[in-house]
Formats: sequence, structure tokens, C-alpha cells
Amino acid sequence: MSLVDLGPTGSLPTNYEYYISGGIKQGLSVDKPHFTLNDRNISIYSGAMHYFRVPKNYWRDRLRKMRAAGLNTVETYVPWNLHEPRPGEFDFGNGNNDMSEFLNLEEFLKTAQQEDLFAIVRPGPFICAEFEFGGFPSWLLREDDIEVRTLNPVYMKFVTRFFNVLLPILASLQFINGGPILMFQVENEYAVSGKKDLDYLKLLRQQMLDHGIKELLVTSDNPVRGTGGTIRKLFFMAGNFNTDPQKQLDMLRKLQPNKPLMTMEYWSGWYDVWGSRHNNRSAQIFEEVYEEILKYPSSVNIYMFHGGTNFGFMNGAENRKYDEIESDYHSIISSYDYNAPLDEAGRYTDKYYITKKLLEKYNTIKTKLPDVPEQSETTAYTSVPIQEQLSIESALETLTSLQSTKLLPMEMLNINKNGGQSYGYIVYRKKNLHIPANGVLRIEGRVCDTVMVLVNGVLVSPWLQKSADLNKFGTSRVENGTLVLSTVQLSGATLDLVVENWGRVNVRVYKQFKGIWQGGVLLNDEYISNWMIFPLEFKKSWTNELSSWRTFDKSATGPSLYKASLIVNNPLKDTFLDMSNWTKGIAMVNGFVLGRYARMGPIQTLYLPAPFLKHGRNDVIIFEHFKPHSEISFTEDHIYSSH
Repeated sequence: MSLVDLGPTGSLPTNYEYYISGGIKQGLSVDKPHFTLNDRNISIYSGAMHYFRVPKNYWRDRLRKMRAAGLNTVETYVPWNLHEPRPGEFDFGNGNNDMSEFLNLEEFLKTAQQEDLFAIVRPGPFICAEFEFGGFPSWLLREDDIEVRTLNPVYMKFVTRFFNVLLPILASLQFINGGPILMFQVENEYAVSGKKDLDYLKLLRQQMLDHGIKELLVTSDNPVRGTGGTIRKLFFMAGNFNTDPQKQLDMLRKLQPNKPLMTMEYWSGWYDVWGSRHNNRSAQIFEEVYEEILKYPSSVNIYMFHGGTNFGFMNGAENRKYDEIESDYHSIISSYDYNAPLDEAGRYTDKYYITKKLLEKYNTIKTKLPDVPEQSETTAYTSVPIQEQLSIESALETLTSLQSTKLLPMEMLNINKNGGQSYGYIVYRKKNLHIPANGVLRIEGRVCDTVMVLVNGVLVSPWLQKSADLNKFGTSRVENGTLVLSTVQLSGATLDLVVENWGRVNVRVYKQFKGIWQGGVLLNDEYISNWMIFPLEFKKSWTNELSSWRTFDKSATGPSLYKASLIVNNPLKDTFLDMSNWTKGIAMVNGFVLGRYARMGPIQTLYLPAPFLKHGRNDVIIFEHFKPHSEISFTEDHIYSSH
């Protein structure tokens, strides 16, 4: 009697006990019309969870909840931009960067194995994932002759350097070596990349082989796109979709006959962009399509099973006109809840119980599952008053400015070990400027991505309060924008252009700088030159050292920092910052950037996990662009609305 055939009085084996009993002889195989793992039949029932979007303290909880739902595998991307934040400097959880706590990939994968899950790893180098720049480090943009996602030697030099560090970590964690990884994806949705360099995929494959990768190598694309993103003799093909599974899987079977079927991305929901309505895919539709996939039958990875958060400045962006830069730009929000089976705070949704029910029905190989853990709790802390504020002028005084004849994008600043500025804001300042009455400022090209214009510290550009404001001066949608600076003549004035990087596009647009770089800045048709440039990065080490705070002025307008103190004496619990009474900006807790908020919606809240808090005093700092509120409120859940 095999382990799986044990009767109700027998003890079911764990996932690993079932597949490695008798020793490990073979990894995942596609030599038959169904998957086998170690010569035993397997259907892969996977869920996506990105370790870099979930606090490390919660990895085990989320993974156990996945296993309790009946999943046998977890899938994750690997973000190059976080693991190599500066050229040649690698961080796998041992760095001193704001995101270092999220980055111990080896620990994440070992935790997955301890929770009885196999793993699918998608190491890129391009990942998309609605992540900042699709996971590419922004310092790649400093290279004049680079062309990403091709055999371009400049690009491949940096890919090789990264893979030389990453791949040995992953190789040691393969199933065949006693680890959890049974499948690797090579690149990501290459058919929609705009590139056609399949030799590039061959080289990535060869690098993986050279580093001892032996498990199954796959590519994934929407099946209706055919084989444009793969090489059939070298890679197993998987499909990405969320509708019409019969058609999609029929196509995949036609492209790859007599092979197993793998739905690499079954989209459980969708992401949101600022200024649009909240995407909310119903549990009923989720269930109908998921069951069709299981019934077909196809192995399937639910993307996302637990979405998590784009903490810091790590959200990506959309540009729906692939041939134009920034003309139809849409920034992705900080929440990556994704309308998934486990919500952003790790709580069960209807889709979780649907998944569990259907896997019990369709998984013929029964293994031991943990009990479903208790529901995660959230709380609404008592509102806290704003006590202090710090003007942007005072904040900039703590930074070292760079002098430049012309305007430079943030990526081209010679800071961060010549890696440039990746995230945050960049401020261009011109002192001792003569501004005639009704003088007109003109910014050539497009701003990337929003700009606040200050004259002598006073905001003179429009506020961004609702989605319609994105079509006004101050955003990337306006080309060659103009603005009257003052109705009266000013002598010796200071002009500040505070530009926000609202997230780099994560697919197709590859040469994208942030700041003002597509042309010059003119006053009454005369170019302004000789600028002071301030990189305003909001690194934790800088934010926590800010001083010269002053008493809060509730009538203040324009970009400024505001501080409040949250005192926590009870057990620490997750909560959400309710920013619905604020206008637009970023929020920080104990120096760490939680993410962005904007009254235009579709979301008014920011997830604050308990591990980011401490007993006693917690500093909450808001960088508000336009108009502050007198307090910071908290809520137990997200608030959605659009303006």
C-alpha cells in the first residue's frame, strides 16, 4: 500500500514525506503528459507570495496559511533592484538598507520548506510584477549603450555579475539537492517585451546551467501569443491568463503536445493605479475560472495568493502607449492587496475558502495539512494629533546639494557610489532669480512624474486632489507645460522645482529617467542655467535625524513634513493609516517609508504591520505636498474611494 492509499485510520504523510520517501532520485519531469516529481505523479497547486512585499516576521504565518488551503507550492519573483541597490553591492538580508529586513531569500525558501511547501522561483533578471522598473536597478540607466532584455554586452555584463551571486544561492536550494525549488522561470513574459532576441533566453539558460541549476526551466506568456517568448526545444511553456481557460489551455496543449499543462499565472484579482477606480474581481468569477483550470486539468499558480505591499517607493507604473514615454502614465498604488485569497494584512477572504474547497475536490493525492491558523487581527489605534512640522527648506538644508549648469535626472547624479538616485524626490533650485510680473515658466518636454513649483518657499503650482488634476500643469501628461510664477515683479527670488518619482514603468518602457531631463526650463523664453540639485531620498537614517522641528501650523500649505507620536502600550497589532483627510504625499513610521497616499484614490489608507511598531513611542512623519490635516487617524481595514 502506498502512503497516499492509507485509510481514514492511517496517518497521512506530509508533502515532503510523500515525495522523498526512499530518497531523492529525480526532480520535476515533463516527459509524460502529466508532471512527475521524483517519479511520482504530481499536480502543482501553487500560490504567489513575494517575500519582498511581506514583513519577514509574517513569512511563516502566510506560508502556513497557504499550505492549510491545500497548496503544495509557493511561487516568488526575485527583485534585482533590491538585491543590488548600488552597483556591485549585494544585499540578501545582511545589508544596511531600508529594505534589508525583507531580503533573506534563503531563509524565506527554507521557511517554505519547513511549512511543507515546494517552491517555484522566477529570478528574472526582469520580473515585471508591477514592481518598480520591473525589478531592474535604476543605475542601469546610467549606461549610454545599454539595451536591456537582449544580448547587449553592457546589459549582460551586469546580469552576469548579479547571477554569479544569486544563482549559487538558488542552486543549493533545489529539490534535487534536498531543497524546496522544483521549477525556475527564465525571464518573464518575453513575448510582450517588445524584444525578439531569443538568443538572449538561450544565454540566460546557459548561465543557469553553468551554476548548477538542474530543475525544470520554464517560460510563461499568454498562450494566445504563441511561441514568441520561448524556445520550445529548450524550455517548458506555461500560460498566464484569468479568463477563458478552455481556449487558453487548448492553445497551450496545441503548442506543446503530450506535455503537462501549467497555468503559471491565474490572476486572482488585479492591481490599482492612482486616479482610477478600485479593481475588485468577484469571488464567484474567481471560483468559476479556477475550477475550470483544475478540471481541465492543469497545474496552476494563483497570482497573487497573498499580494502584500509595495513598501517604500517600490511601486511600478503603467504606460499604455508603449511607443511614447510618460504620455499616458499611471502610477501603481502602494497596496498590492490584489484582491487575493489572503488580503494585504494576511486575513482570509472568500477566495481563500473557495481555493481550499476546490483543492480538496480535485487534488487526488492526499497529504497532511495543518489546521487553518487563526484569523489575523487588526486594530484602529486612537487618532494622534500633529505636533510639529518641518518646512521643505529646512529639510533641504540637511542635504548636500550638487551644482550643475543644466538639469539632470536623478539617475545621473554622482551619488550612492556612482549609482545615482533611485527613489524619492529631486529638487532643482535657482537662487537670485529676477522674475518679471506675470513671468511665465516653461518646462520643455514632460516632467517625470509630478512637480511642485515654489517661489520663495510658496507653492504656486496646481494641487493634485482628484484624478482630473492629472491633466493639469505639474504632471507627465502635460507636454511643454507653462505656469505664471508671480503677478508682481520679484528680485533675488528663489525658485524650487520639487519633482516626485511616482514609480518607474514596469514593462516595455526601458529608457526612463526621473526628474526634469527632456529639455530645459525657461522663464519668459530664456533658459535658466546653473542649478542647485538636492536628492531627497527619504532614507530612514536621514529621516530619523531630522531636527529643527517647529510647532504645527494648521494653516500651512505646500510641501512640508509633519510629525506625530503614536504611543503603544498594549500588544502590537496591525493597523491602517487613514489618510483620507490629507491630500497627497508619503507616510513614514519610525523612519521607514510605508508608501504613498493620494486623495484622488482609489485608496485612502496605508497598511502598517505590527512589526514596524515598537512598545512606547512611535514617530509618524508625513511628507504632505499640499494641505495637511490636524491629526493622523487609524482604521482596521482599507478605505476605497475615487475622486
